[in-house]
Amino acid sequence: MDLDTTRRALVAAIVGGGAVGGSLSPVRGYLDRFAPYSGSAWRDATDRTDRRVESPYGAAEVRYDDYGTAHAEADGERALYFAVGYAQAADRLFQMDLQRRVMRGQLSEVVGERALDSDEFHVKMDFAGGAAANLELLDDTPTGAAVEAFSDGVNACRKREALPLEFGLLDYEPDPWTPADTMLMEQQISWGLTGSFWTLRRERIARKLGADAADQLYPSRMDHDSPIIRSESESATTGTSAGSRRTVTPSSDFDGGALLDWVGEFERPPGVGSNSWVVSGNQTASGNPIVANDPHLSLMAPPVWYEMNLRTDDVSVRGVTFPGVPFVVIGENHAGAWGFTNAGADVIDFYRYDTDDAGDRYRYEGEWREFDTEEHTIRVSDGDDRTVTVRKTVHGPALEREGQRVGVSWTGLTATRTSRAIHLYSKSRGMDDFLAATRKMDLPTQNVVYADRDGNTLYYVTGKIPIRTVGGEEVSGTRVFDGSAGEGEWRGFEPFGVSSWEGFVPFEEKPHVINPDYLGTANQRIADDPQHYIGERYSTPYRGQRLYEMLDERATSDNPMDPQFMRRVQRDAKSARAEQLREELAAAAEGRGLADAADLFRDWDARMTRDSRAALVFVKWFEQFRRETFGEEFEAAGLDESYYPNDWVLATLPDDSRWFGDAGREAAMARALRTALDEVEDGATYGDYNTTGAITHPFGQPFLNYPAYPTDGSAYTLNNYRKESAVGSSWRMVCPVAEREQSVCVLPGGNSGEYFSDHYDDQLRLWADGKYKSMSRDLAGDTAITFEPEGDR
Repeated sequence: MDLDTTRRALVAAIVGGGAVGGSLSPVRGYLDRFAPYSGSAWRDATDRTDRRVESPYGAAEVRYDDYGTAHAEADGERALYFAVGYAQAADRLFQMDLQRRVMRGQLSEVVGERALDSDEFHVKMDFAGGAAANLELLDDTPTGAAVEAFSDGVNACRKREALPLEFGLLDYEPDPWTPADTMLMEQQISWGLTGSFWTLRRERIARKLGADAADQLYPSRMDHDSPIIRSESESATTGTSAGSRRTVTPSSDFDGGALLDWVGEFERPPGVGSNSWVVSGNQTASGNPIVANDPHLSLMAPPVWYEMNLRTDDVSVRGVTFPGVPFVVIGENHAGAWGFTNAGADVIDFYRYDTDDAGDRYRYEGEWREFDTEEHTIRVSDGDDRTVTVRKTVHGPALEREGQRVGVSWTGLTATRTSRAIHLYSKSRGMDDFLAATRKMDLPTQNVVYADRDGNTLYYVTGKIPIRTVGGEEVSGTRVFDGSAGEGEWRGFEPFGVSSWEGFVPFEEKPHVINPDYLGTANQRIADDPQHYIGERYSTPYRGQRLYEMLDERATSDNPMDPQFMRRVQRDAKSARAEQLREELAAAAEGRGLADAADLFRDWDARMTRDSRAALVFVKWFEQFRRETFGEEFEAAGLDESYYPNDWVLATLPDDSRWFGDAGREAAMARALRTALDEVEDGATYGDYNTTGAITHPFGQPFLNYPAYPTDGSAYTLNNYRKESAVGSSWRMVCPVAEREQSVCVLPGGNSGEYFSDHYDDQLRLWADGKYKSMSRDLAGDTAITFEPEGDR
């Protein structure tokens, strides 16, 4: 592996979207060949030996348990977060540096001109400007002080320890970590969850296929009966009056062209979602509530999450965070437990403008305005630097390419209080504290579930949700608005500044349920008729249907729920999609000389398990069924597979839909089945296809990748694993909140990024087999790093 090969692999992983929340891990085997740093220093940085480090914030200790989880303890918060920064840097410094380079548009500086498109996008979006605005809100706050101490801890490690091998391979050294970099990490997470160019894609679809086809294939609301909030009650708020809100349709004036092809590379990856549910003590054997959560994000080596257990005199919290973020994002503290799933809210809009002939000014509400313009230089390794012009309007950044231009408003480009909210979650003493913190969580839009030791349960939609109006009427955000006319703009939104949020859905009107008996979220529609438009790009309902099926069945039985049942739910591999179609598919097969295949499906329990041949044939069949239905016409329209409608839409298209051709739906199903059967080898089962081999290291070297263990689950099962895109359950957690010794968790890999560490992939087999490890908040392991007050040594 030479330097150029490494850079190509790196660029492919990052620019191609594979590094959303991702990382690279050290490769000690290449140290002698490439790195200018000593092998002994590297071993010192990664071996869990007793080390002593001076801290300007006071005494602290870091231990590592049997699974490499960092346990940090200190008397005060700043001492604690200094230690956390040190530990994260020791394990994930290269990952942290890589992610901030992505967000700042500085990849080309280390990997060359192939990253220029990525850098240009991130520079023009000015994520760094949004991070700077965030940081201003933290001045003189305890959260700001904690972030500063964390940054100092990172830099202490950066100075004291040998740098990870990747810096040597790419021949650069990291700059000091800053609090603004931590703000950038939070922006990256939020963009990965809410950054969507679907509105632009829908405009292109309407232009290519026509408005009627767009409405049929991409409905604003899927026809199912499994929303998150299933009924109104005194404790549930969705706002049942839809009022005068209306759905706006694509203008068909926007083609997208090269602009959409470019920016479409940097939106949130497909398949990002999650499961979570909360059950009250009324439904459990212990009489205490239980919280379960498994976020579905990109899977890679090392994992996107970093697990840690933190303790001070006032705080005891364990869970996971993203490297570069000091605070536990998902986890459990001394009072309760919480988890998140993506809410699917639409928090990004696009605007077109009338511009003058020179393109220097745009019309806004009857006046010509100059673009806010800045020249920015992108440094390029082994190439010529590139100067790009960054333009902004009153709505936010202007993205342009080859004659197409849109203004962008995204809630992450103004100052938010999200860091304060996450920080406060760790210290919350009960539901009142948790609600107060949730009120401050401006971004991203999430479904949060919570339960505490007093027996309270909670569901709430977090994040700021804009209210758009056209002509005084509330509208959806489903088209490119006329920015010159001020259509659809967000009242109180100040890009790169501090917003008043006056034109956003009030906290009290966001969907929520106080003390639900039980409630499940799987990225499905939040409510049937919410008062305000929230979004339309919800996941298919399959996981949500199955989740409520299992919870309902148990709730109406004589057998109360317990942690073991929650684990079974989390690893359940029954596919509601397969249940929906297997009988119809069997009938189609039987009528066309495929009797063996018909019997295979009729004998199948619809579970996507490793030993099932039917599961393998079904997944291959559905791939072909999509192509049979949409392939020819979409290709003719210049739309690739990423534009195909979702599987619920395909599964529910009527038999005589034109998309099935003259022979109809059944014939299309049978043709797809014949092709699939030709692909599947005799004797092969789902486990031969569905393995952890898709979870790879970004350097692309086989020996660095995780082992290929067969596993269960699919994109449409609660046990969620999308082998095709390496997206799935990035963390599994079950917390019976009053019985902390029974809390369990698992990562898809290991907590260490060091290849030769015992903890590089020591949890992968557990994860593949649906097993767990303890998530106890008791401190464990021998002391690895002792932090001493400056001057005490």
